[in-house]
Amino acid sequence: SSSLPLFCLIYKYQAHGYAFSSVEELLHSLGGSGFINMTRRSLSESLLELGVSQRFIDEVIAPIMRVNYGQNISIPAFVGAVSLAGAQANLWAVEGGNKLVCSGLLKLAKANLIQSPVTTITLRSTGDYHQYELTYDSQNEKSSELYDIVVVATPLQQNINSGISFQGFEPQLPEIAGSYHQTVASIIHGYLNCTYFGFPDPKLFPFSSILTTDTPGLFFNSAASVCPVNITSGFRRKQPQEAGVYKVFSPKPLERSELKTLFKSYYSVQVTDWLAYPHYGSTQGLPPVVLHENLYFLNGIEWAGSAMEMSSVAAKNIALLAYHRWNRQLEMIDQKDLMHKVKTEL
Repeated sequence: SSSLPLFCLIYKYQAHGYAFSSVEELLHSLGGSGFINMTRRSLSESLLELGVSQRFIDEVIAPIMRVNYGQNISIPAFVGAVSLAGAQANLWAVEGGNKLVCSGLLKLAKANLIQSPVTTITLRSTGDYHQYELTYDSQNEKSSELYDIVVVATPLQQNINSGISFQGFEPQLPEIAGSYHQTVASIIHGYLNCTYFGFPDPKLFPFSSILTTDTPGLFFNSAASVCPVNITSGFRRKQPQEAGVYKVFSPKPLERSELKTLFKSYYSVQVTDWLAYPHYGSTQGLPPVVLHENLYFLNGIEWAGSAMEMSSVAAKNIALLAYHRWNRQLEMIDQKDLMHKVKTEL
C-alpha cells in the first residue's frame, strides 16, 4: 500500500521534465534504496518480513501472481507489488479494447509509421558524430534510413528472437540477459463445467473468476468469464448455466482432455501462445536504458515490472532522456532530491 503513492511520484517528475538514465535511477528517485531492494528480494520473503502469514501468501497472493505473471511467489517483490496493484478494485479499461491505446497514441503523435520489420541497426560514425542506419524489409526488398536517435521497443533477450542484429559497434553492445516466460491464453466459448469446481448445479455457481494456488500438476492458472470490449446499457454477464466466453491462462496449450475437464461442451477455442513477460529470476540486475550514445532500450523496465503502464512510463522517460542528452541539458537527468526541487519550482 505504501509503494503505490511513491511510484506515482513519477508522473509529477515527468511533468516537470526530469529523466533518468537507468531503471535503477528511476526507481531510486521514487522509493530510494527500498525500491531497489524490492527488485532483488523475493515477494514471499518481503511479505513474511512485513508480518503477512504464509497461509495468506499461499492462498491469496500466489493466485494473483499466477494469473498476472504465470509465476510463483519467488518473483521479485517489486514485480509482485505491480501485480497486486492490478488486482485492486476500480481498475480502468478502454472501451473498444486496450489495443486502442497504441493506435490512439500513434495517431496523436502524427508519426510516419513504416510497417516493416527492422533487421539491422548499424552504427555510422563521422568523427564524434554518430548516426544509426536502420535496415528493414519493405515490399520484398531491403530499404534503409539514417537516424540520429533510435529507441528499441522490443525485447532483445535471446529466446524472443527480435530479428534485429547490431553492427559496427566497437566494443559490441552488451548482451541482454534473461529470458521471457511462456504463457498461453485460450479464449473459449462454451459451458463451464461447474461440477469440476464443486457445484453440480451451475445456477448456484457464484464466481466469474477462478484463480488457483501453486498446486503441482494443475494444468491451468486461471479461468474467467470475459465481457465484450464494447458494453451496451442492456448488457448482462452470462450466467454459468449459459454458454459464455471464458479466458483461460495456462503454462502450455490445453489438451482436449483438459478442455473437457473445464467445460461441459464448447463451440470454439482461440489460442494465443506467447512469451508474454520476463521469466523473473532468470537474470540478476536490470537491463540498461542507454545502449549507445543515442540508442535507447525501452523494455528493460519490464524486469522491474511488466505492464502497459510501466512501458508508458519508460517511453516518456526515454523521450525526455533523449531530448535532454541531445540538447546537453544534463541538469534534467538523474537529479537527486527531486521532491524538494519540484516543490521549489512550484
